[in-house]
Amino acid sequence: MPDICVSGINHGANLGDDVTYSGTVSAAMEGTLLGVPSLAVSQADPDAEGLDGAGPVALAVATRLLVEGLPAKTLLNVNVPRGAVKGIRLTRLGHRVYREKVIQEMDPRGRPYYWIGAGPPEWVEDPASDIAAVHAGFASVTPLHLDLTHHGALGRMSEWEGALNAVLGKKRKR
Repeated sequence: MPDICVSGINHGANLGDDVTYSGTVSAAMEGTLLGVPSLAVSQADPDAEGLDGAGPVALAVATRLLVEGLPAKTLLNVNVPRGAVKGIRLTRLGHRVYREKVIQEMDPRGRPYYWIGAGPPEWVEDPASDIAAVHAGFASVTPLHLDLTHHGALGRMSEWEGALNAVLGKKRKR
């Protein structure tokens, strides 16, 4: 087994809700599933010629991760801003929304596909978020947990099971 899994450095940020469809974050998730301490690293400037900002941040975070470890089923999502890095902030995921438009294109086989959210995303102002940190010139380090279950909702929805099975005409099995 490897000592660490570092996915990236990705050209372009993986901030806020974008982590749910990031290949960079998914690779770190796979490492975490295999029990390997993992981090995903992205540089917010997709046009950067070098990785001078992201490289030292990735090394610092990876070194600390190897020394300290992480809780089970947890990985780190690291985003580095454009230009000089002012420092590193521990953050939570922000919320980004792509609203502008949906563009229909055709793939090489003549089938339509849709590009959702052409244009810049809107984001919710939250000074503790990864988005705010990167916009302010700081690298963000966000711990992510693999269990996406909303346990509070699961408890509150317990009566749904019987109602849903009644609709299907099935008896509840436990």
